[in-house]
Amino acid sequence: MQMVPLLSILLMLLALVCAGAGTGTDSGRRSQMLFARIFSFGDSLTDTGNALRILGSRATISRPPYGETFFSRPSGRASDGRIMIDFIAEALGVPEPTPYLNGKTAADFRRGVNFAVGGGTALDPAFFEGRGLKLFVPVSLRNQTSWFQNVMQRLGSVHEQRNITATSLFVVGEIGVNDYLIGLIGNRTIGELKTFTPQIIGAIHSAVTDVVAAGARTVLVPGAIPFGCEPELLTLYPGRVDAGGYDPESGCITWLNDLAELHNRELRRMLAGLRRAHPGTSIVYADLYRAVTDIIVSPGRYGFRDRPLVVCCGRGGRAYNFDMAASCGAAGTTACADPSEYVSWDGVHFTEAANRRISCDVLERSSVTAEAGRRRIGCD
Repeated sequence: MQMVPLLSILLMLLALVCAGAGTGTDSGRRSQMLFARIFSFGDSLTDTGNALRILGSRATISRPPYGETFFSRPSGRASDGRIMIDFIAEALGVPEPTPYLNGKTAADFRRGVNFAVGGGTALDPAFFEGRGLKLFVPVSLRNQTSWFQNVMQRLGSVHEQRNITATSLFVVGEIGVNDYLIGLIGNRTIGELKTFTPQIIGAIHSAVTDVVAAGARTVLVPGAIPFGCEPELLTLYPGRVDAGGYDPESGCITWLNDLAELHNRELRRMLAGLRRAHPGTSIVYADLYRAVTDIIVSPGRYGFRDRPLVVCCGRGGRAYNFDMAASCGAAGTTACADPSEYVSWDGVHFTEAANRRISCDVLERSSVTAEAGRRRIGCD
């Protein structure tokens, strides 16, 4: 008869232990999570080969000096070497996710999949075509999530699929920069560009909802980079810092950075709503804006040269070493002697050195990996 009370007490203690394990912070739970693979979505800041498969030799990233620092050849990445998703995978100790268009068998996809496409947009092609705007690549976030559903169907039963998604890190973004850039190149006003924001955020909401519905337990959602710090746009909208419209501390275009900040505020608000709707899933915002502006404002602190807005790979002769008519990889362009001293690789994308620093910042703030993982990729 004494066994019954004892068993009851043991069960109560077990329940309390389990309940206590669930009362920690989201970052605490994330830091203890072990991932087996990564599924990622986005644009050229995340793409490791899909755009190269689509565009072939037409893509500037198919030509040297792209990839020279780490791969010694063009690798499908818009950089001289590795990008953020590479560093995140290394920090987590998981395989490089297979570019979706390079995958051939279910085994390729079990290692994780990268659905990101350079030039891709959050919004569907019809959105831009209806406004007379020309796309870079007709691949939207909806296309990428459709590819994800196709992959899931190839990975076995629903039970097996759930096991895979529950043990994976999902990275949804960065995406949306190209949506705004298409509008800028199409001479749309800043007022009209701001009307894009709710629809872009809605597209990201749909993508995050789709992966959570598939069983994702941890989703990292990077925000927008500071558009006004992009050498391409600084060249497109020339002016003096002291003439207004430019941040005197960073040298970046304020009205473009205001647009990025608007995007990020709306993104954070949307993610807060998703967390309330899905309390069992860690949905984490990655602040790329802050990671990049920290480097731009204090380049020497992170080992970069004093003029962080100057491009490493370009034709030269202009304020930022960027020429719209001759981008990196084109005839007449050259790369700097030491890309590790530069933040911008080609005027649009970052050098491997900057990508490493940005990754360190994201991993530290999001707590998706322990300190040992960050040390593995050379974080201070």
